[in-house]
Amino acid sequence: MRKVPISSIADVTAGQGAPKPDDFSDSGIPFVRAGSLEDLLSGKSESDLELVPAETAKKRKLKLYPKGSILFAKSGMSATKDRIYVLQNSAYVVSHLAILTPKDNVHRDYLRLALKQFPPSSLIKDPAYPAIGLGEIQGYEIPVPDEIDDQKRIAHLLGKVEGLIARRKHYLQQLDDLLNSVFLEMFGDPVRNEKGWERVTIGELATEVKYGTSASAQGGSYKYLRMNNITYEGYWDFDSLKYIDVPEMDFEKYSLRKGDLVFNRTNSKELVGKTAVYDRDEPVIIAGYLIRVRFDEHTNPWFVWGHLNSKYGKTRLFNLCRNIVGMANINAKELQAIPILKPPIDLQNQFAAIVEKVDALKSRYQQSLTDLESLYGALSQKAFKGELDLSRVALSAEAPEIVEKEKIDVEEKQSMEPLFELPAPEHLAVLQTAEGRKSLLGDWLNAWLEHLGDAPFAAQAFMDAARQRLWELAEDDAPEWGVAEYDELKTQVFEALEQGRLIQGYDDDNNRVQIIAAKG
Repeated sequence: MRKVPISSIADVTAGQGAPKPDDFSDSGIPFVRAGSLEDLLSGKSESDLELVPAETAKKRKLKLYPKGSILFAKSGMSATKDRIYVLQNSAYVVSHLAILTPKDNVHRDYLRLALKQFPPSSLIKDPAYPAIGLGEIQGYEIPVPDEIDDQKRIAHLLGKVEGLIARRKHYLQQLDDLLNSVFLEMFGDPVRNEKGWERVTIGELATEVKYGTSASAQGGSYKYLRMNNITYEGYWDFDSLKYIDVPEMDFEKYSLRKGDLVFNRTNSKELVGKTAVYDRDEPVIIAGYLIRVRFDEHTNPWFVWGHLNSKYGKTRLFNLCRNIVGMANINAKELQAIPILKPPIDLQNQFAAIVEKVDALKSRYQQSLTDLESLYGALSQKAFKGELDLSRVALSAEAPEIVEKEKIDVEEKQSMEPLFELPAPEHLAVLQTAEGRKSLLGDWLNAWLEHLGDAPFAAQAFMDAARQRLWELAEDDAPEWGVAEYDELKTQVFEALEQGRLIQGYDDDNNRVQIIAAKG
């Protein structure tokens, strides 16, 4: 492995000035801006971008960049974000972006991954005015194996882990979406109120509403929660904690109890109104940018949490907040005036129980995501230092398929199946033998297929559900499922196909083969 300048493995160019707003059309070729990269990397389609018709492109002499070109921002604050994107189709590109067209001596995905590991933002000289010259990009050196097959092996290995990370993030997002759907299903639309619940305000349900302390964190005995400790989705992030001491007489005034709802009253307009429920027994102190709310015995805080974190709640908070010197604010009085439905407490408690179950799943997936991200970091460091034994890494064309007889796409590009609890075996001892696990896998597969209905079958989703159920049943004694279990699943899938219990079909919308359970 040797370091080479980018100019030796890729052509480096910049995009062009953007057409005027009136020059765009409902049809044409996508135009990629620096601000487009975040959405594109999150899954947005290039076809959803602004489109340039042929006459505009000819008039402005726009250059069309080919599919496979690698883009990243070279000027503006976007240049500090290190968003590396590969064009999925030919497109026009704005002048703020650098375009790398890989040469024959480099594997495209290896180059993309190398730029993630050695981000171009390291070339920025003045963070106050971020900019990277094309000459600096051309001379930027990155490590590259001499053999292109080794580049492919590194890209294949890291790409597999990347895919697992993306899948876990997708699962976590789907669980958040699930709770929004469950909330609407149980309580109805807050605007239409088709279920006819009593309409009240948050203040009418609250027994106490208090601001946190304005004292600064200078160390102390208590954890000090600030607005950055609440995520946009309404969960806690304890990675960045400060500590504080407060006078004993003020402890009750500024501390949290388990079950307190916490509202972020001041933030950017997009983030003001973040809401979480404190679910720990450990006492903590909250900062002045947070509001603590306690409710009467007829209100479950998780119901209010679900309301404020719903799409309706987020939209209302966004429209309610007032801008004050670059920050948005919703004070305690305005929070208490927010209208809310008042369903029966039993129904609220049912929703809280569902939140608890989903949160347990999220914790599993979050831990898995953390482990995968650590694995990716360790592998990428070794890979780009030339310390990996690549002889045991198959090229992507040589990689084994989950199902060999047919090219059946069983990756989690499909939607995650609905939450479903696999049945517990009569005796947990069955988990401790290979034959017992084989039998249990068959029983669980049958239950899963029956539950799927018309939804497509995805092997990874089933195996993830099986692992989750193992953890729930056996906890620390749960055996690890891996290659042997995947092989057994593959065998059972083929048997089900041959027996007609599974049917291979084609998903025209997503252009891939899929498996569904046979009806009847």
